Amino acid sequence: MKKNILLLVVLICVSCKNEPKTEVKETIKKVEVKKDAFPDELGKVFEAHGGIKKWRDAQTISFNKEDEAHTSDLHSRKIVINSPKYSLGFNGDSIWSNEVEKGSLKRDPKFYYNLYFYFYAMPFVLADDGIIYEKVDDFMFEGTNYPGYKVSYKANVGTSPDDNYILYYNPKTYQMEWLAYTVTFRSKAPVDNYKMIRYNSWENVSDFILPKQITWYTKDKEGKFIPTPKIVDFKLPLISKEKLDDSFFEKPTN
Repeated sequence: MKKNILLLVVLICVSCKNEPKTEVKETIKKVEVKKDAFPDELGKVFEAHGGIKKWRDAQTISFNKEDEAHTSDLHSRKIVINSPKYSLGFNGDSIWSNEVEKGSLKRDPKFYYNLYFYFYAMPFVLADDGIIYEKVDDFMFEGTNYPGYKVSYKANVGTSPDDNYILYYNPKTYQMEWLAYTVTFRSKAPVDNYKMIRYNSWENVSDFILPKQITWYTKDKEGKFIPTPKIVDFKLPLISKEKLDDSFFEKPTN
């Protein structure tokens, strides 16, 4: 009897050893955290102006320049400019214009429709996708050295991918103070001739520090930068989390 019991135990043990093992595999889902491509110093500039995360949560921005009201969707980059004599914009597919008074629009809509959006939405537009950053020499003005970063675009990004910008910021406050830029819309080729804008006045708009006035500068015969008569004031600023209907950006039918 004892032998039978012992034999039964041995058979059970052998059976357990021969039974195929069931492996439990733990699946670990890796979550990739996307890191912004811009340099840390530019991150501090964006933070000084309100923060890039908060900017990306906004939907609509608008401002007035002279008698023009500029309104833009910050994500689709649809734009409309309305004035008493003309309107123009980008509806997501095409650039359009409409003149109330024939001959009143004296600008090329393809060049002008987003020009001042870029100037006004500085420095945040310099965090767009498809940008290449390069540290450049400081810009010295009236005894202050302004560190800077050159911004260029990958091929086929935007209407003028050969355009370059250089942002210069205050080394103590990290607030943007100067913008150097090239214009390649007509040449369709890289150029080295930079135009210079001083962001000499800012204002708080819904906790964003946005430009109130910009002034173009030029070099005199001695190579010194001096202000030009070209000054632009931005008025009636608005930034909102509300998204406008797509129809807002369409060409008027009448």
